Amino acid sequence: MSDPDRPSPHVGSVDSHGGFPGGSSQENSPSYLLAFEDSAFLRREELRPVRFQLELWKPEMLQNEAGIRSTVVVFGSARIRERKVAEEQLQRAKENARQDPDNPLLARRVNTARRLLDKSRFYSEAREFAALMSRSCQIDGRCEYVVVTGGGPGIMEAANRGAFDVGAKSIGLNISLPFEQEPNHYITPQLSFQFHYFALRKMHFLMRAKALVVFPGGFGTFDELFVTLTLIQTGKVEPLPVLLYNRAFWERAIDFAFLAEEGTISPEDLDLIEFVETPEEAWKAIQNFYGE
Repeated sequence: MSDPDRPSPHVGSVDSHGGFPGGSSQENSPSYLLAFEDSAFLRREELRPVRFQLELWKPEMLQNEAGIRSTVVVFGSARIRERKVAEEQLQRAKENARQDPDNPLLARRVNTARRLLDKSRFYSEAREFAALMSRSCQIDGRCEYVVVTGGGPGIMEAANRGAFDVGAKSIGLNISLPFEQEPNHYITPQLSFQFHYFALRKMHFLMRAKALVVFPGGFGTFDELFVTLTLIQTGKVEPLPVLLYNRAFWERAIDFAFLAEEGTISPEDLDLIEFVETPEEAWKAIQNFYGE
């Protein structure tokens, strides 16, 4: 009796049409492929529950094997780049505006590039925070407080880079999108994951999380922040520090006090967040929360 876990004798010899070179018409039918080797079959709508399970288990198993015990999630804008890159973007915007000085769109792009240059300090500070934390928590084979990001550029890259700077592991949870998306080069390669489903990706952000550090960002950052706050508010996850980096940005972007005054959240819900201004303050807030 054949062992179902042993490779098929045809493994590695499937041709570009899904058949086996020199095989019979029966062997060359797509229906003859082993189910787990048939990518077209696995992509069928009816197999969505199976794909959910795979996206749950693959990162979970590989993180277990890597000894990842706890994580700190770092969110923030993909558009906030390191200062050198931000300066180059501003110069290009200025040059384009000079070539068409009456174009209001190009003038607005100069202003946006200037604002992003001002925010480039957050790239440096996210990198510093990740290095500070990773240097303290990944020693003697321990893998606590491992940096995890969305795996892309900007603040995500900065946090992965900070861990890389001190020789520590870090995780990237990338998402497949219609436009080009690739993982940054500072993620630990064995901990670089790609997701199709946002829901499973969000689940993995929080499965080992001991804190959430949220730098200025856009829709994606807000989405991930409010999902976390909702889960804590409703008791679906254990309380954890939610640190909003740079009070000036966040209080202008979201009027949390207004929500409490209007009664749409409870006054005690304001205690779910804490504002921090420096890498050291962020790391100290996490340590204080856990009494370390």
